[in-house]
Amino acid sequence: MIVLSQFAGTSLWFAVNAVMPDLQLAWALPPAAVGPLTSAVQLGFVAGTLVFALLMVADRFPPATVFLVCSLLGALANAALLLADGRMAVLLVLRFAVGFLLAGIYPVGMKIAALWYRERLGAVLGILIGALVLGTALPHGLRALAGSGAVGPWQWQAVVLAVSVLAALGGLATWLLVPQRPASASASASASAAPITPRALGLIWTDRRLRASVFGYFGHMWELYAFIVLVPTIVASRLASGVAVSAASFWAIGAGFVGCVGGGLLARRFGSARVAQSQLATSALCCLAAPLMLVAPLPLFFVWLLVWGATVAGDSPQFSTLTAQNAPPSVVGSVLTFTNCIGFAISVVSIQLFVGMAQSWPLAQLLPWLAVGPAIGLWMMRPLLRPAALQK
Repeated sequence: MIVLSQFAGTSLWFAVNAVMPDLQLAWALPPAAVGPLTSAVQLGFVAGTLVFALLMVADRFPPATVFLVCSLLGALANAALLLADGRMAVLLVLRFAVGFLLAGIYPVGMKIAALWYRERLGAVLGILIGALVLGTALPHGLRALAGSGAVGPWQWQAVVLAVSVLAALGGLATWLLVPQRPASASASASASAAPITPRALGLIWTDRRLRASVFGYFGHMWELYAFIVLVPTIVASRLASGVAVSAASFWAIGAGFVGCVGGGLLARRFGSARVAQSQLATSALCCLAAPLMLVAPLPLFFVWLLVWGATVAGDSPQFSTLTAQNAPPSVVGSVLTFTNCIGFAISVVSIQLFVGMAQSWPLAQLLPWLAVGPAIGLWMMRPLLRPAALQK
């Protein structure tokens, strides 16, 4: 139930991206508008994460209640897009609000899972973050269904409303069907809860192993969300039908679910560091292969997109696991908070940069530059892959 609710709530994240072609027709928005609208969500998430952490919201109130309230308010903010009438300032405020409220859905959903599955948290994180990726892809799937007529003569407004209803139902499901945390877990959480401390920022740089995992994650974030935003443009370079573009975008982004879950299973045998390294390296190679794959036969083109989608997101749970393992227990919450905030800030830079450049650069010249982040991340991860004796 936690996984399904996470999937439903995070479908709010890229609802606008999925219907952007329709908004461009209805409201005469420029193609580059997708950059600021996506960045507004990312910045809202950064702000929300910091506020929730500073106020210790998920520790002061029942996490399921926080999840419910944020899901309902996020659904309302998303549905309010129908009233924006193309006003860019209103759209930006609404997307920022959705991002802010997602800070009470995605991290709080992981907290709820952590209270119930402490012994198998690595595998659970793989499934939960996989659900986030699948939720991210869902609006594209809904638009494909709407355009195909499989669910009736829907317009883009119906897709936005469907995402809002789904998010609200996810919040209600967690609140009604997931039991309160056990008394022992509650006591443990209360004892370990602590406000975020600036000391964690220094540790991110001075602790060698922690620095390795955190900067690996930063390299991953440079590529991940820029890829998600550019997927429809990449697919449209080979397909003309809007329905086909939405369907292919859904599968390319949704492939990250397989990467997250599969990576979690492989990590139990090979370790999180090696799995994260392998997936980061594979996604970097996919970036570099773009000039060839963009003109490859259509089946090979789609295989490339699926592999890229699976690996660009599949290392996310492993970076979260590595950071949590390498951070001192007394500041692990602060480290994760600062790491997520910096990572999402990096994604804003890469989204703005690559969406802007996509207006004048051909994709074959642009996409290989996404490999810069993974390359830096792989370089920084080297201490995690050395034998323990060599690390001392």
